[in-house]
Amino acid sequence: MHNGFGRAAMMSAGLAISSAALATDRKVTPLSDDWHFLQGDPEGAERAETRTQGWRTVTVPHDWAIAGPVAPDARAGGENGFFPSGVAWYRRDLRVVPARNRRYFVEFDGVMERSGVWVNGHHVGYRPMGYVSLRYDITRHLRSDGPNVIAVRADTAAAPSSRWYTGSGIYRHVRLIETGDVHVPQGGAFVRTSAITADTAMLSVSTDIHNAGSASRGAVVEVVITDPAGREAGRSRSPLTQVNADQTQTVTRDIRIPSPHRWNLDDPAMYRAAIRILDDHGDVLDNETVPFGVRDAEFRADTGFWLNGRNIKVKGVAVHHDGGAVGAAVPIAVWRQRLTALKALGVNAIRTAHNVPSPELLDLTDELGLLVMDEWFDQWNVAKTPEDYHLFFSDWHKRDTTDMIRRDRNHPSIVLWSAGNEIHDTAYPVQAKAALRSLLDIAHANDPTRPVTMALFRPNVTGDYTNGLADMLDVVGQNYRETELAAAHRQDSRRRIIGTENAHNRVNWLPVRDNPAYTGMFLWTGIDYLGESNRAGWPAISRYTGLLDRTGATHIRGFERASWWSEKPVIHVVRNAIPNAAGPATDGNGGPNQPVLPTMIAVATPQPPVALFDDWTPADQRPHAETIEVYSNCRQVEAFLNGKSLGSLPINADASPRRWAVTYTPGEVRAVCRDQGASGISDRLVTAGRPVAIRLSSDASTVGSDFDSMTYVRAQVVDAKGVTVPNVDHLLHFSVQGAGELIATDNGSVTDHRPFASPNREPRDGRAVGLVRGAGDGRFTVSVSAEGLRSGSIALRARRDR
Repeated sequence: MHNGFGRAAMMSAGLAISSAALATDRKVTPLSDDWHFLQGDPEGAERAETRTQGWRTVTVPHDWAIAGPVAPDARAGGENGFFPSGVAWYRRDLRVVPARNRRYFVEFDGVMERSGVWVNGHHVGYRPMGYVSLRYDITRHLRSDGPNVIAVRADTAAAPSSRWYTGSGIYRHVRLIETGDVHVPQGGAFVRTSAITADTAMLSVSTDIHNAGSASRGAVVEVVITDPAGREAGRSRSPLTQVNADQTQTVTRDIRIPSPHRWNLDDPAMYRAAIRILDDHGDVLDNETVPFGVRDAEFRADTGFWLNGRNIKVKGVAVHHDGGAVGAAVPIAVWRQRLTALKALGVNAIRTAHNVPSPELLDLTDELGLLVMDEWFDQWNVAKTPEDYHLFFSDWHKRDTTDMIRRDRNHPSIVLWSAGNEIHDTAYPVQAKAALRSLLDIAHANDPTRPVTMALFRPNVTGDYTNGLADMLDVVGQNYRETELAAAHRQDSRRRIIGTENAHNRVNWLPVRDNPAYTGMFLWTGIDYLGESNRAGWPAISRYTGLLDRTGATHIRGFERASWWSEKPVIHVVRNAIPNAAGPATDGNGGPNQPVLPTMIAVATPQPPVALFDDWTPADQRPHAETIEVYSNCRQVEAFLNGKSLGSLPINADASPRRWAVTYTPGEVRAVCRDQGASGISDRLVTAGRPVAIRLSSDASTVGSDFDSMTYVRAQVVDAKGVTVPNVDHLLHFSVQGAGELIATDNGSVTDHRPFASPNREPRDGRAVGLVRGAGDGRFTVSVSAEGLRSGSIALRARRDR
């Protein structure tokens, strides 16, 4: 939970707010429905009296750009995936009657971008950054006789302003918050562990109290700690503190809790701090509940990262903020599927590239037990695209950084802040050091518990290791060039080092794996993402760099990574169509005669033709040379072709895959783990026949009906024996009958331009997905049909969240 707000248990059930004049608890009302939306920039859209005939009614979160169409001449270019950009307006009524001695705030988790907000025609705020959370005090602009109208202008017309897909509009959650005049401001509650042993933990709970009234007020801070089982673990009550009008006081209470249940990757236990601000009569002025974790995290120069006394190699991935077919307005269910799939591959860390994520994503990393490197900026004062944040950094970075840190600092999953990615200011060391010093001072003042890194860009070229810039960082991070970072550590063994962005090859992993001082790495990327397709050019709309594709399905490279990173037995067999693939590996990624390009060139180069396949169905069915390739962490693997053993091979110390050269014969390929106690761990490929039917599966049997609920229904084109047929060109049609709705369809293709909202989708490698959610309570059926194929259907249950 971010800042203690935004969860159903704390929200009022109705839209209208009851505004009693007496002191009372904070009230939080989601503002998700009944927004009027217009793509365009009409004069007077901010005025309360403006009529909205012709405007569409939408719910938020809402990303209007994902509807497309994509076009090669889009103003934001390939950087934005050739999707549209521009100005849009949102308006709605606020059904609230303001009460005496109460304050009213509107809070946005994110508006993309250059946003302006008006209430009853009064301008209440502007923010250029699209990722930072916003809160505006609208009390003085509210009318007691109504109506009260809020208007929001979201502007992505200045483009390109990013190197990846940003989305457009009010793309994150919005809420109305009612408090007393004396209240906890945004990000004003901070719980940290100051000391911890097996027997006890000492918590330091700091609470900012702001008095927005016209007279001095007395305030008492009461804190009650509950443990992961919901039992009270400690409490404290402060003396009366006088807070002058329009001033803020910070009250800190130390609370000892017994037998602390530590937050760990495999046991992500969460505590809660219920904070109440009371007046001198004991009446409630405001309250906030802060989830937090008790843990001991440390980066060491000689052995990397330690969590609760355990040395952990950081096995991370970078993720952009889009959710594929849903664009930038991402239901948390999408992230749950993705992060769960990544963790199953052995991933234990996430880098939020290159911006702070939605608050609920961090709630999820807390819940799932994933480490986070929370990143702030992709540029400082030097541009990467003409209209990006460099235009605003000098004026806004202090406020933005402060707000981002204060919003996120209670999340135990966050173990590292990143001040920026490949910042081009480093070519100008004096300027870069001044900017970095400003950011470090803000970070350390607002969160003294976590170190700060940044993703250095070609540090040997700009002299970062010799001019002092790198050593300003608490942890030295570098993108790619793993041997350079290792050399920087040898030059000064006091440096704590981490790979902040790394390629997928073995030559990138082995220097990290085999160096205890190398804290870990973050792959580029964990998931395929929209945008940055200017590198490949039209018709590409997304990047094919993930362990998972846009639909959350695992790429072959993801299975290979699991064989390196997972602590559970892994075995996955593929077909390698490269001639003589089973010969000596010469490329550092296990492939024959495939030169490894310099990292930055490889990242910028369009993907080569696919040579690895998750099937035993080549286009040429005649006898020819093929290679069976197996990714596994088993000590011994035996391969079979049509039941005949091809022999066993031991694990390779250099992490290269095991390969068997064969003459292609239709039938079955099977790989079996032969380790002691590993009975039943195997994988197989079967030659597919002609396509005859569509088979459906769902990630969940019950799905909610709110924005954050959805599930993937996965369609496979199969033969008579149920084997997926990879090379088919049928057009699949998705439909929903009953208490459900189809949100989008996708196939993960980087060049498919069909709108995601379309119910029709061509399969890729025999597969496509529909994203569905409930529409009330009851049952619904998802069906998929195609000409010449037997249709598939699956029954699901919808649940209305109350």
